[in-house]
Parts: sequence; structure tokens; C-alpha cells
Amino acid sequence: MFSKDIYVQRREKLKKLVGDGLILLLGNDESPMNYTDNGYHFRQDSTFLYFFGLNQPSLAGILDCETGEEMIFGNDLTVEDFVWMGPQPTIANQALQVGVAKSGDIASLRIFLESSSAKGRKIHFLPPYRPEHQLKLFDWLGILPNQSKEQASLGLIMGVVNQRNYKSPEEILEIRKACDRSTEMHTLAMRMAKPGVTEAQIAAAVLKIAVEAGGQISFPIIATINGQTLHNHYHGNVLKDGDLFLLDAGAETAMGYAGDLSSTVPVNGRFTSKQKDIYSICLESHNTAISMLKPGVPFKEVYFETSRVIIRGLKDLGLMKGNVEDALINGAHALFFPCGLGHMMGLDVHDMENLGEVYVGYDGEPKSTQFGLKYLRLGRKLEPGFVLTIEPGIYFIPELIDQWRANNHNIDYIDFERVEEYKNFGGLRNEEDFLITETGYELLGKPKSKSIADVEAEWAK
Repeated sequence: MFSKDIYVQRREKLKKLVGDGLILLLGNDESPMNYTDNGYHFRQDSTFLYFFGLNQPSLAGILDCETGEEMIFGNDLTVEDFVWMGPQPTIANQALQVGVAKSGDIASLRIFLESSSAKGRKIHFLPPYRPEHQLKLFDWLGILPNQSKEQASLGLIMGVVNQRNYKSPEEILEIRKACDRSTEMHTLAMRMAKPGVTEAQIAAAVLKIAVEAGGQISFPIIATINGQTLHNHYHGNVLKDGDLFLLDAGAETAMGYAGDLSSTVPVNGRFTSKQKDIYSICLESHNTAISMLKPGVPFKEVYFETSRVIIRGLKDLGLMKGNVEDALINGAHALFFPCGLGHMMGLDVHDMENLGEVYVGYDGEPKSTQFGLKYLRLGRKLEPGFVLTIEPGIYFIPELIDQWRANNHNIDYIDFERVEEYKNFGGLRNEEDFLITETGYELLGKPKSKSIADVEAEWAK
């Protein structure tokens, strides 16, 4: 937890940004795996954590934009609870720790909300992403679950985004810790990626690094020899000679801040000629993106330039053809680069994705609907204080290749006969995390191996 004053200042700013009415911020509940007392690891709602700093389940906060009043609601645990959990501070004491003088139980919150609604007061809430949030909004405010997202407050969404997008010095320190630990995870994975080792063994080893630091992983680990599946959480394969092993994993600090890195390493310690060609193109696009990072640059333009690097490189290998700009405009590169270039990062690994990428990553501007480009999570002009990832990749997805070829899609820019030779290549990417500064950028965390020479040398250690 940060100092009390930080949370007080954040809430004061939010009340001013929203302007009127009541702000209702919901904390998360416990989530059972297969019965009530066997729960998943508890993770607090990030926005609740940002403004209140409290990591206990089943809390809710109220901010009155007009009177300035602040309240935290939750049910105190009983002696019977203490048998299982040990003694816990009261809700009132927790509230005082973060500068909130008033507190109450959930029953009093219901009465308060019903009374406020009856008086016609505006109640702002964020788009719910958990079923229990939808049910609470229905129970307390009469909002049907299938209408809760559309009735969420745009003013509150923008108020939260316009604070959380700009990372403070204390937040940057936490993110740097997460990135340092994430680098350690990737370094170990590179050294472990030997024939006969399983994906599960590497996943378990990097998980240990995150947990032993007092935190968790920031998202489910991707540890795979099938990198063409972008979010591949299956860990049942055995690494073998000739494979490429891809790790996409990050640590989360005890305070909830994320790191997010990706690495690709040859399982036998040496890239083949074909692997080296594709890896070099991807790395050039990665380094090109980094070189462009500075305030005022639209991130969409960074994406376009990295895409040009990929198109030119694949043309040199005979996989693509035609005019580079025409291929870019028509989205031909998305056969190989169907995802975006990066995303905001902070208390969420995809920061505030539940609030809407159009607000977080596009400042309210509409997103493209073109395949590939529509998955770009960040497109707005970069500003000091933004923390983001850079993660271009090149993927050979057999099902996508077959579909495009059958439909002659972008046939003017793709040599499908040549692509067939790479159909079982898999996929690869590199990813690092950056802070946008007043004059440029700063790499967050210890550097990881990413050049061909450095990756091969790391494998050999």
C-alpha cells in the first residue's frame, strides 16, 4: 500500500473530474473454483485498488462529488471467520488507513443507494466485468445485467482513464520491480529450453520466480513450442530439437503492478537459417518501434512503420510481393502479423481493458474494423507517463493461411506457394516494457537477451 495521502489525492481528483453525483466503486469478491471454500487466488479490482488500496474481498466505496464525503462499505468478519483466517482488521480501521472516515456494512450501503436513487441522485459506476458486479447493480440499483455495461458512466470511465493512464513515480517504481522479476523469469526459461524438457516444467519454474518475490504472475503463462497460437496456455508438449520455444510471461508485485515480456529461443541453442531470417525481421521491427517512442507520436504510426519493416523483410524472402504501401493499406501483412503492436500496462497487464480500449488506447476515437489493425489496442498519441509494451511478432497460422489462399485474399501481395514452405514454422515474438518520458522513452526493468547472438549465448549458460 502507498501512503494514505496518495489515495486521498487520487480520490479528490476523481471527484473533480466526474463533477457531480455519487461514484460507486466495487471491489471484487472471492471466486470459488469448485465450491465456496476452495477459491481462486483473490485479485482485487484494479480501479478499487488504485483509489482505496485495500486488498480485502467484498468491499465497495462511495465518493460524493458534491459534498466531498467518502465511505467504504463491507461486512466485518466474525470470530468464527478468525478460526480459519486469523484476526482481521475491521472495515472502519481499514478505511482510516487510506483516509476514509466513514464506513458501514453492506446492508447500510443498500439503504444508502436506495435513498440516493429515490432522491434522483446520479450514481456513476464502471462497466462490470464480473457476474457478481452485475448482480449487485441489479440488487442495489435495479439495473438489469444485460444493460449494466451500456448504463455505465462515461464520465467516470474517462475520469479513471485520465488518472490511471499517467503513471506516478511511485507506480513506476512498482512496475520496474515487476519488470525486473519478469526478466529473471525469461532468463531462466531461455536456459531451460533444452530438448526433453516439458513446457510445464518451464512454466512451473518461472511461476516460482514470481511467487517467491511475494507477488503473482500478471496473466496466465504462455510457454509453448506452438507460438503461432498467440494466447496458447497449453503446457503439455515436450521440447525437441528444431523447435522454437516462446515464453510470454510477467510478474505482478504484491501491490498488483504488472510486467509483461516475451522471448523466443531455439530449443537446440542455434537458430536454423530459416528461423534466423524470420527472427531477424521481427527483431528489426521491434527495434524500429522502440526508436520511434516519444511524446506526440501516434502509436498507430509506430504500428504502421513496424508493419512496413515486416512487409519488406518478407518480400526479401519471397513470401510477400507488390508495393509495400498498397500491401499495408490492404492489410496483407496481417496474415503474418494479425495482432497489435502493444498495449498500456500498469495495475492491469492490459491496463483498464475492462473500461474500453477506445477510451484507454484511442482517447475516444473509433478503432479500425480491418482484420489485424482492429486488434491494435493502442493507437493514440504518446504522452509522458504512459507505460506500454512493444511486441511485434511473425506467425504462420495454418488455418488462416488456408482460408486466405482459398479465397485469394490479398493474392496480389502474398506468394502462397512460398508461404506453404513455412506453414509449419510456428511463430515468434519479442516483448519489452517502456515508460514514455518528457524527451523519449525508458526501458523498464533489467534488459533481457533478444539479439540472435545474445539469445544463443543465454541458452548455453
